Amino acid sequence: MAAITLKRKGYGQVEPNHLSGIVTGQIYAQLPAKTTSTAITQLEQGQFVKYDYATGEVNFTGDGEWLLVYNEEKLYDERHQMHKDFVYKVGDFSDNKMYPRLIKTNVQDIYTTNTLEANTSAIAETTGVSVDLGYYLEVGSDGYLTVVKNSGTPVTTLANAKTYATDASMLWKVVKVYTMPDGQDGIKIQRVA
Repeated sequence: MAAITLKRKGYGQVEPNHLSGIVTGQIYAQLPAKTTSTAITQLEQGQFVKYDYATGEVNFTGDGEWLLVYNEEKLYDERHQMHKDFVYKVGDFSDNKMYPRLIKTNVQDIYTTNTLEANTSAIAETTGVSVDLGYYLEVGSDGYLTVVKNSGTPVTTLANAKTYATDASMLWKVVKVYTMPDGQDGIKIQRVA
């Protein structure tokens, strides 16, 4: 199968096929997102952040493992709203503090997503990321999954992924090119490191 360009309309989505952190209670939701300097202004489902307890905030630079953003969706009119319409934005909270719900992922966890790049609104369309079965993904500095590459070529072996990833402590493999519940393109991924 040739690589597909994974475009999406609206915000990122997550279908939790097998996220062990939900079952084991490895859920973190007591720290607000960083609001100063390089602040987080929105968090999409499927993005990753760090639970930086030492500074008392959720950010992209703290020590520790990346945690998956998987907030409880609040959709108030199911006739007009879908999963693609849901996002956490600072301005939507009365005190301008977001308290995202984060799930720890473990090796062998599997979920379906279309969150590989940022989007700006529920009606905007992303430019698209090329993905294919067997590609390896890592978490980028902005919390979005990115394809691991060697000189511009996507990596398709775990050994190479560990070599060329910026941070090989968390790697995901595309195990199925799939669709999201609303029919948009998506990928099923499995954590392999």
